[in-house]
Amino acid sequence: MSAIIRKIVTVVEETQMEMGRQVSPPTRRAAAIAVIENPFAGKYVEDLSPLIAIGEELGELLSKRAVAALGIDGAKAHSYGKAAAVGENGELEHAAAILHPKMGAPVRKVLGKGAALIPSSKKRSGPGTTLDIPLGHKDAAFVRSHFDGMEVQINDAPRANEIMVAVAVTDSGRPLPRVGGLTVAEIKGEDGLR
Repeated sequence: MSAIIRKIVTVVEETQMEMGRQVSPPTRRAAAIAVIENPFAGKYVEDLSPLIAIGEELGELLSKRAVAALGIDGAKAHSYGKAAAVGENGELEHAAAILHPKMGAPVRKVLGKGAALIPSSKKRSGPGTTLDIPLGHKDAAFVRSHFDGMEVQINDAPRANEIMVAVAVTDSGRPLPRVGGLTVAEIKGEDGLR
């Protein structure tokens, strides 16, 4: 089953100043969001493998769109995250089927690596909901400067029989990080933690 996509929205956020201080280079993050038809809205279905396949398809499509929006090579990405919101006729397991079993591999392929788990969130909501996409460094979860999030919203999604799915990618960590911990320069990228 291929996703029936109603719309795709891409958002780029660039922070140039924080607390009156110049951020140089600016921190940038992008999210690509697809609004898709939920093939299982309003009914219980035991086999969610079609949604798992849709997750794999969207992992590639959305990560490519997010990277392109940043104008960087995928290997230059620092952080990633994913999120989904099912409309009121869906269940959280529909979002889980899209986000978890197979979405990660194509995202990592687009980014050239990704040893760390991809942070995620899911919820049930209606049109205009806000998705909070958690972000973490793609190769080392302990890099505190990259503990972050990106908020996105589409005014008319998700409708009752839809799912809103997002992938976010950054080219840096938070603006002006200074809470210590493992630095980007210290990453080994072997176990996804350090």
